[in-house]
Amino acid sequence: MVESASPSEAVPRPRESTGPRARLRALVEAPAFQRVVTILIVVNALALGVDTVPALSGPFSEAAAAVDQVALVLFTAELGLRLVAHGRRFARDPWSVFDLAVVAIALLPDSGGLSVLRALRVLRVLRLISAVPSMRRVVAALLGAIPGMVSTIGLLVLILYVSGVMATELFAEAAPDHFGDLGASLFTLFQIMTGDGWSDVSREIMKSQPLAWAFFVVYILVTTFAVLNLFIAIVVSAMEEEARLDLENDREVGEQPGGEAGSAAVLAEVRALSARVEALHAEVAGRPGTASR
Repeated sequence: MVESASPSEAVPRPRESTGPRARLRALVEAPAFQRVVTILIVVNALALGVDTVPALSGPFSEAAAAVDQVALVLFTAELGLRLVAHGRRFARDPWSVFDLAVVAIALLPDSGGLSVLRALRVLRVLRLISAVPSMRRVVAALLGAIPGMVSTIGLLVLILYVSGVMATELFAEAAPDHFGDLGASLFTLFQIMTGDGWSDVSREIMKSQPLAWAFFVVYILVTTFAVLNLFIAIVVSAMEEEARLDLENDREVGEQPGGEAGSAAVLAEVRALSARVEALHAEVAGRPGTASR
């Protein structure tokens, strides 16, 4: 019975690619490789900060410059490995394009008219966002919350404008430095919205207009406790959606053949084996003399 099972009828298993590109892809996606890149980014960030500390820029400036150059070479080599490993898919990944842009800016000459690019070297520290998955999720959530935040920002701008016109009409004479014109009023109201020194501004006006507290209390309740909390709610909702999508993607990857668990391939193989066993049982039952046993 075992010999009757034809090898051609066996369940085909997913063929795993073992070419050079696949091995290189496994290398650049390995957790150890990612940890090394993260450590390199942190070390490069510390080296870039040495020039901004007078006590350290003297004795360690040459060492920091050497570390910066070595880090740039390693970043370029790492991007080259990723580009070869992923091929065309490299350009489809926004984080890979972001890393490429950051390193490309660092490769530009920082002398002559492009000396301002020297200050942009610190942008390489932002690669830490793409290297740490939790940071990527936070940034993706913030970008996903932008459409909802646009409406909230529009509402806040409308409230600021209306309040600025009202404050200019009401308090221009009592506090010309804070509410002398619309521009000064908008700046003062933005300051009050952040909670910075609003009591000093209101008490100064209340010396001549005792009921001015009502305007400031209502304004703070509407802006600080209502509108600004909408931003928090939108961002939290976007982060929850991003976390849900990550869980669904992880589940789909785990269910695919060749995934971490390979559950779909195992399930298909078990079903095929079960069908083969049932067919063999039926074949044995159909032979002469098997019924009397």
